[in-house]
Amino acid sequence: MIVAAFYRFVRLDGLAALRSRLEGLADGLGLRGTILLAEEGINGGLFGAREALEAFMAALVQDARFAAMPARLSEAAPGNPVFHRLKVRIKPEIVSLGRPEADPLRATGQRVAASDWNALLDRPEVPVVDVRNAYETAIGGFPGSLDPGTRRFRDFPAFVEEALNPDAHPEVALYCTGGIRCEKASAYLLELGFETVHQLDGGILNYLASVPAPESRWCGDCFVFDQRVAVDGQLRQGRHRQCFACRRPLAPQDLKSPQYREGVSCPHCHGQLNDAQRAGFAERHRQVALAEARGGQHIGSS
Repeated sequence: MIVAAFYRFVRLDGLAALRSRLEGLADGLGLRGTILLAEEGINGGLFGAREALEAFMAALVQDARFAAMPARLSEAAPGNPVFHRLKVRIKPEIVSLGRPEADPLRATGQRVAASDWNALLDRPEVPVVDVRNAYETAIGGFPGSLDPGTRRFRDFPAFVEEALNPDAHPEVALYCTGGIRCEKASAYLLELGFETVHQLDGGILNYLASVPAPESRWCGDCFVFDQRVAVDGQLRQGRHRQCFACRRPLAPQDLKSPQYREGVSCPHCHGQLNDAQRAGFAERHRQVALAEARGGQHIGSS
């Protein structure tokens, strides 16, 4: 079974009708996942049989607004549902930065092909910024890159204000999981006056798919926003699990901690939860286990 990730910044109208059409198409093909629609574009991740995903993408790109839109494909481990249901939602943004001046339809950074990324990493005068959040950067990245330490993408402007300056850093390089956050981030930096902004085309996932393992500079795993939690340097499902309470990825050693309780807490959030929260998470986990024992799925299991 295959996971397909795709996005495009493009002016969209008639969002309700588009939502209904895409939901019907994906549901009819037996696909699960999430598609976000906004006036600024589309952002999706779907899971299913390769033939079904190819049929969905072939139908989608018949719409001129999505023509030639690429889909990044990766495999899921056998038995992993990846997504539990299909959701097609209308949002204010397809990736939330909260800065209207950051408009990828007006200007974005210069795309750097995966095959050329290593050469850029070898230029010490160019700061390389990981645009992902702290729980993502904690499990993998390109050595030497700057980690903004953000909790959410909306915190990125505060990092820029503190750590970067267009006069001191006229040239900056960005990377993220699949490329979409770099579109917004590069548009924001250009709006602030940074002279040259590079962005890894297709993100980490494209780099891992394109660059031979002996030449890859990537270290660790790459967090993904589905039930796989993370993939390794060969795009295979990694060893991480995810804490339901704080959503952080958990390495095998985290699962051995006395502060880890499946479905309830982990070493990262144990001290931040109160008794009522722990009790609520424990009850939710019990309901999920009961549903699975009956061969069903609990409504809150995704």
